[in-house]
Amino acid sequence: MNIILFDTPSRKKLFPLTLTRAVADLRMGIVTIKERWEKMSGRQAFVLTDTYLQSSYINTPSGEYFFVDACVIPSLELINTISALKANEAIKDHNGLIAGRAVINAAPSINHLSSLFKQVSSIPPVQRIVFPFDLLLLNQQMIESDFTLFTKGRISNDTNDTVHITKVSRIFIEEGALIDHAVLNASTGPIYISKNATIMEGCFIRGPFVLGEGAVLKMGAKVYGATTIGPHSMGGGEIKNSIITGYSNKAHDGYLGDSVIGEWCNLGAGTSNSNLKNTGGIVQLWNYDLNGYVPAGNKCGVIMGDYSRTAINSSINTGSVIGVCSNVFGTGLLPKFIPDFTWGSDAACSYKLEKAITDISNWKKMKNKTIGEQETQVLKHIFETFR
Repeated sequence: MNIILFDTPSRKKLFPLTLTRAVADLRMGIVTIKERWEKMSGRQAFVLTDTYLQSSYINTPSGEYFFVDACVIPSLELINTISALKANEAIKDHNGLIAGRAVINAAPSINHLSSLFKQVSSIPPVQRIVFPFDLLLLNQQMIESDFTLFTKGRISNDTNDTVHITKVSRIFIEEGALIDHAVLNASTGPIYISKNATIMEGCFIRGPFVLGEGAVLKMGAKVYGATTIGPHSMGGGEIKNSIITGYSNKAHDGYLGDSVIGEWCNLGAGTSNSNLKNTGGIVQLWNYDLNGYVPAGNKCGVIMGDYSRTAINSSINTGSVIGVCSNVFGTGLLPKFIPDFTWGSDAACSYKLEKAITDISNWKKMKNKTIGEQETQVLKHIFETFR
């Protein structure tokens, strides 16, 4: 029996990251939430999300499924509990529905899932992702657990004699990865280098760290844990406790700390973010759903939605949120909240939809990709609904 990872209305608290994707496609650790559930459960996972995003996902055939809130962090104990559910049974905690088992003939609305279950039992609270900065708080835990999950019974490729390694048992290198004259220190956490990734000369890396498939770490980069650089992305300069989702570039000098960068983003040369207030106080982060600021702990950098870019030498303030598809430039510290489709840094200046799509197409060509019709329709919906 397969799984349906469903979104709830609380997915809006994860904007701008989930404006363009279902929660199941959020990345932390080595893989996405969906990929982690599939690996741990041994079952195929389908996605149930908001209407405007659903066409981006495979249609769910009729049949019997385990329904699981995509915000929930899987554990073997929880998977065993879910697997033991009988038809029309479900489990919840004080935050709401966790999982249930039901037969469907057509994909239900995410707003009416509770009607599928006749008996709902309460269990102790489970780990959930609630806000975007939770990805950062959980990234070290996820890298550690994913490393064990995805390397069990496998043999790492060797490095060449130019690479300096500390704690080789905690380093795993996939086939086709290229590493030259670098330092890999796994004494503080595991290091996972994916297939066909490249680490150029002079890079210093402390785990926990993940370099995704086809990703590149440029010469002289300094990377601290817990950092994930997603597939086909570029990393450079100084990076610490950050997630670059995929197909994005932070290729030059500048600091990126305690931040989440979406897909198809580009940080111009010299772009740096602050992740700590001068007062040492709690960082407040803008939240779309609550229409106000929420406390994000003592350290929080920038949360950047897909397709956004910064100009060279951009200075990003502590606890900033940059929405989807913004072309960001300006003098001094940038505003702490830059809405979707902003041109510059003034929220009143809109990035025209047609030009934005043309520019995205140009960026995609650089990585031998094209923008599809479904992707275009999602962007049009966001522009018309949230701008």
